[in-house]
Amino acid sequence: MSKLSPSLLALVQSFFQSHLRAVRGASDHTVRAYRDALRLFFLFAAQHLRRPIAELHLDDIRSEVVLAFLDHIETARGNGPATRNCRLAAIRSFVAHLLRHDLTRAEQYRRILAIPAKRAQIRTPTYLEPEEARALIAQPDPSTSGGARDLALLLFLYNTGARVGEALALRRGDLYLGRPRQVRLHGKGGKDRSCPLWPETAQALRALMERDNSDIASVAEVFRNARGAPLTRDGVAYLITKYARLAAQTAPGLRRRRITPHALRHSCAVALLQAGVDLTVIRDYLGHVSVATTGRYLSSNMEMKRHVLEAFWNRAGIAKQPHRPWRPAASTLAFLASL
Repeated sequence: MSKLSPSLLALVQSFFQSHLRAVRGASDHTVRAYRDALRLFFLFAAQHLRRPIAELHLDDIRSEVVLAFLDHIETARGNGPATRNCRLAAIRSFVAHLLRHDLTRAEQYRRILAIPAKRAQIRTPTYLEPEEARALIAQPDPSTSGGARDLALLLFLYNTGARVGEALALRRGDLYLGRPRQVRLHGKGGKDRSCPLWPETAQALRALMERDNSDIASVAEVFRNARGAPLTRDGVAYLITKYARLAAQTAPGLRRRRITPHALRHSCAVALLQAGVDLTVIRDYLGHVSVATTGRYLSSNMEMKRHVLEAFWNRAGIAKQPHRPWRPAASTLAFLASL
């Protein structure tokens, strides 16, 4: 992007540095996703228009180029509708920023903002049943430094339903392991929320921090690797995959699924629903903006659907009434035998 024309480059820089960071309070994950989407778009635009990327101008940010790019990522790159929509959302956010600073091309930008998202099938969230989650959490060896960290991490993710980014951003000062045991999570858009902690989770976190040097500041990250650096997303994904493979020996259902860090967040949500917790409470617990997002978990749990259907069946009065089977009298049998 450093080779873009000055006017376009200035607006790209202000979009990332001023708008996303300062105005929207976007997370590092969102910034990286938007960066990758716009990078792909600019590379495609330069190739599509047959000019060096250094010669791209604001006049080139047109709806025809955006539509061609969206078609390209589906056909040439093999991306699905969901990825297409994510790329489009990043471009539309950038174009809305252009519109605020460049009204002379308002109609050009309006056409891009009018491009609709493609309807995509919503995938059923992958989650663990409680017994599967227990099998996963039982795998780390807490007698080792790495095992103590991994046990605390798995318990924390399942207990709080935290996003992996929220867990990796967790600092010692965010934890209160006395009574009441709780943690302050820093969510999307700079929104904080507090979650209670199980005694087992608090104990595992306390044991983890006692293994570390006592002079580590309260601002230090809780989950770190063997070199003392903060764990990465890839590192957490590797650990969960490793333990899921081990847990599959006692929980065969894990063999058929790809268990990711986000699957523990889904598992927390489904477990709360199964416990009868209200959707609005779960929404606040997980840090969802809309209760509709939380409602996806309700539609994904087959066991809860069975309970609802059974209750509906009984309430409707359609269930068969118990009855005694007919048995012929002895005299009837004697009469038939005499024929």
